[in-house]
Amino acid sequence: MNIAIVQHTIRYNDVPCNLQHLKALMHQHAGADVYVLAETFATGFLAEGSAEQAGPQSEQILAWMQQQASALNAAVAGSVATRDAEGRLRNRLYFVRPDGTFDYYDKRHLFSYAGETRDYVAGSRRVVVSWRGVRFLLQVCYDLRFPVFSRSRGDYDAIIYVANWPAKRSVAWQSLLVARAIENQCFVVGVNRVGSDAACQYAGGSVVHNAYGDVIAQCAPGVEAVAVCQLDMAALERFRHKFPVLADADTFTCA
Repeated sequence: MNIAIVQHTIRYNDVPCNLQHLKALMHQHAGADVYVLAETFATGFLAEGSAEQAGPQSEQILAWMQQQASALNAAVAGSVATRDAEGRLRNRLYFVRPDGTFDYYDKRHLFSYAGETRDYVAGSRRVVVSWRGVRFLLQVCYDLRFPVFSRSRGDYDAIIYVANWPAKRSVAWQSLLVARAIENQCFVVGVNRVGSDAACQYAGGSVVHNAYGDVIAQCAPGVEAVAVCQLDMAALERFRHKFPVLADADTFTCA
């Protein structure tokens, strides 16, 4: 399994520009099995007062993801501000396959500090998707701070975190990604944007960790980059068998 982490800048709420730019970045690194983009990769984070623009443009963004997945013969993952069937706003992480089918996870832990709870509705489903022999748990940004919800139940091999994580909290981003990898004996894929918007500067820090917490791919801080690495499933299974930490884990419930 080859996975590409795409650390990119976002032009605020300029969907055509962002999609064209990302297409070029992804196709320059053809050959991966999965391409992971940042949180709200096509718009930037739609804060209070601009979130009403979500809806019709989210359909365009999903269609673009389906087109790129087909063209690259790979899965494409990234989050989109969208409306559900009841018209409620969701921060929705799509995992799109080459045949156009997709699964999605709605961000559970909304970032109240930045007002996300005023506009968005939290999800409740824990979502694991399977693709080419690897099981991925889908998570979005602030979810990273809540380990019980992401605790391994023996049902996934890797966690994907997509984010708009501010530069001033980079140490927390880096430290928590390592912790999630070690405590769950899994790969962790963290993709964060770079650049800035009206609220924040973003330093990236996109990275892939193995189950030991070691870095197996990373993007240089502060700049656009794409990094590709292999998720070695045989090595992961050997480690889990040799050192079966999860067999001794506490049982948590998350209502």
